[in-house]
Amino acid sequence: MTNDNWFIAAGSRPEAGWTDVVDGRVAGWAHTGLRTGTLRDGGELRLPADAVERLVVPLAGSFTVAYDDTTQVLEGRASVFEGPTDVLYVGSGTAATITGTGRVAVAEAPTETVKPSTYIARRDVPVELRGAGQSSRQVHNFGTPAALDAVKFIVCEVITPAGNWSSYPPHKHDTTVPGAESNLEEIYYYEAAVSRGVADIAPEAADPFALHRTYASDDRAIDEFRQVRTGDIALVPYGWHGPAVAAPGYDMYYLNVMAGPDPERVWNITDDPAHGWVRQAWASEQLDPRLPYEKESSR
Repeated sequence: MTNDNWFIAAGSRPEAGWTDVVDGRVAGWAHTGLRTGTLRDGGELRLPADAVERLVVPLAGSFTVAYDDTTQVLEGRASVFEGPTDVLYVGSGTAATITGTGRVAVAEAPTETVKPSTYIARRDVPVELRGAGQSSRQVHNFGTPAALDAVKFIVCEVITPAGNWSSYPPHKHDTTVPGAESNLEEIYYYEAAVSRGVADIAPEAADPFALHRTYASDDRAIDEFRQVRTGDIALVPYGWHGPAVAAPGYDMYYLNVMAGPDPERVWNITDDPAHGWVRQAWASEQLDPRLPYEKESSR
């Protein structure tokens, strides 16, 4: 069944200057959080000293983050379709203030454990080109266990060229099976834009969008099929999820935040057995030649 708790339309949960805030106050939600906000010259966004770890992710623009007695400049990027950005991990219990110009996201996960705050430069972000053919996409793994020493969350972002399918085959991570499957709720923050290959012919009336799908994997009812646009947030508490589809003419981006009750911070998944075989077909297909999306590429 469709549940309005699992879809946050852009701007529908504003708080203290933030465009949207998703946290444990959403019914049925417990392990992850997300803040998104827009700053103009002279403005600031504040992060309270709560018991949550955070990852500050520039979406568009550059920012300065002041915390403890430290100031960290984030170079950022012009848009999410320009490849990876530098990011800042801020340990639990740390207050911070963000200034600058542009759009910023902050991934969160509740934890009392304190890890040291860490800056990851753009050049150090692991970039993965995943899938093949129309399942080709680009993954920036700046908040995965291999790249970041965090406590609970796993954070990454994905660029999917127009017409391609992402988060595919559909999969789940809603049951603890040691060594095989993790129990992780997941946030998808979406953006969509006219594809860089056709931007010069798109009319002003163009309305970039993508599609998101979540459906039941057991007796817990869920049935979400949403058209998503820039700023929309889809929540996956459990169930099969995927595909996320980039409509022809429109590139798709999403930021993923995952965490759960398991003691081990690991992303183990189970494919929907009706569709998992598709991975084998990638061996005979080529990677989409439009990838990678990089900073020097123009829209």
